[in-house]
Amino acid sequence: MLSLDDTHNYDLVHSKRLDDGIKMFIKEKFDVMLLDLGLPDSDGMETFDIMRYNAPDIPIIVLTGFKEDVIEMGAVGRGAKNYIVKDELNTKLLIKSIDDALEDQ
Repeated sequence: MLSLDDTHNYDLVHSKRLDDGIKMFIKEKFDVMLLDLGLPDSDGMETFDIMRYNAPDIPIIVLTGFKEDVIEMGAVGRGAKNYIVKDELNTKLLIKSIDDALEDQ
């Protein structure tokens, strides 16, 4: 359970590898995905494209260490609900991103 504040509690499932994440999405239903673009077995927008293909109906919030606008436009243009740079990540931004993604479902 991830508790961000008094009113926002989330069940969190974590995967360090893309292959493991795909297996989880095949077996279980999730409401939203926080997707790191820098995984050991996949990197960059290829990671997003693979997860979008395997979980087409799940809203994806992209997490990355890169700040370039080209990457941001690529992620949002391909269907990401939001884009968060890891260095700028804070509780308020994460809550807003998750809430926005869930509202759009």
